[in-house]
Amino acid sequence: MKVCVIGGTGHTGKNIVRMLAREDFEVSVVSRGIKPIFDDSRISFIKKDYDSSNEQWHDLFSQIKPDVIIDILGSFAPVVYETGKIYCKHFILCGSIWMFGEAKIVPTPEITQASCIFPGYAKRYSDMLKLKEKAKADGIRFTAIMPPNICGPGKIPLDCYGSRGIENHKNHMAGKPVPLPEPGQTLIGPCDAEDVARGFYLSVMNPEMASDEIFNVGSAYALTAKQFVETYAQIYRTKIPIDWCSWKEYSEEINPQTGANFHFKAHMCPDISKIAKKLAYKPAYAPEETMERAVSWMKQQGLI
Repeated sequence: MKVCVIGGTGHTGKNIVRMLAREDFEVSVVSRGIKPIFDDSRISFIKKDYDSSNEQWHDLFSQIKPDVIIDILGSFAPVVYETGKIYCKHFILCGSIWMFGEAKIVPTPEITQASCIFPGYAKRYSDMLKLKEKAKADGIRFTAIMPPNICGPGKIPLDCYGSRGIENHKNHMAGKPVPLPEPGQTLIGPCDAEDVARGFYLSVMNPEMASDEIFNVGSAYALTAKQFVETYAQIYRTKIPIDWCSWKEYSEEINPQTGANFHFKAHMCPDISKIAKKLAYKPAYAPEETMERAVSWMKQQGLI
């Protein structure tokens, strides 16, 4: 079987590609980046910008004729779907649990909770729901995978300021205080990139059970914001004091970037019971383990 992975050189994509190659699939990796080193003859690399070029996507898919298309990037999913559906039997799209909007239910199921405040995610979610219905009408299997915060080796992990900054991690390592809005009970769900990839892999391996589904993936549990800071303190073998403040002060003065402070406002704790039941999904790493794996990777890379 031929599988095309768009964005297959990224944090999650590399894990997906390796998992699929172990099953003897022919995997085509589409990326605009530098060609990665995949020591496997069944993995081919195609360099292409991720864009809305209908003709270019048509030419690419007519060349590789994929049975399965995995679109990790998602911004141009409608074009990718339309040009690939002549060959594709299963279209798998990556989303985010943030697309559901600020959680009203915890753990959060695969349903809309509120309006998504991030325009890019909101558009992708709208496209996703339309593609799900279109694929059903076209007789093509459709699956969406919705991860929380992605962690683990290969990428700088979320820090205690809601970003992915090396300097912030150096400050954590030095035991510098971290501001947090009271009461510090917002849930944060770091999920290892390997466990996110496992959701895509299981969907390919079980196409009938994955068809017409939106699946959350994630760790078995989440950490409170306070526990998140304490976990980094344990990993860095230091004490990280918390400077407590009100949400108003935190969001308006201390950390006004919505993309950063939202981590400490909205719960990120996906309900993974559906994918566990239908595809036997089971995360390999707890939040603390994937955070430690990410920190170890940063040290190995000489980043901290």
